[in-house]
Amino acid sequence: MTEHLDEALAQAKKTTGLDELLGFVVDTASGDGITGSLTITPDHHQPFGIVHGGTYCALAESAASISAFCWVRETGIGGTAVGVNNSTDFLRSVSDGVITVSTTAIHRGRRQQLWQVDMVDEQGRLVAQSRVRMQNIAM
Repeated sequence: MTEHLDEALAQAKKTTGLDELLGFVVDTASGDGITGSLTITPDHHQPFGIVHGGTYCALAESAASISAFCWVRETGIGGTAVGVNNSTDFLRSVSDGVITVSTTAIHRGRRQQLWQVDMVDEQGRLVAQSRVRMQNIAM
């Protein structure tokens, strides 16, 4: 890997912006997927005391974006990738604990990528699952 590529991938793994506000921490990241976690607090709740669905959507968007970015950089396609669709299913309500996030590539092509994002609770139960389509953007 070149020094420039190393710097780009390191930047992708940093927690900033909305991810920082949410408390999303990326543990590992590569073009093959990421793992990360979020410790649930009352700040993540909707009015009825469970995690707001938008929290899961934001986690999915970030996880897929980082995965897609890493892949375009590692493969030499270059540029970046941006989300064009996010479909998230909420499967189990959660009020506290740690959510673990992981991504799996469904499709990675020259123009688009499709990533599955699984979010599980501390018992390993699937609480939300997303499919996020990414558009590769040349820079």
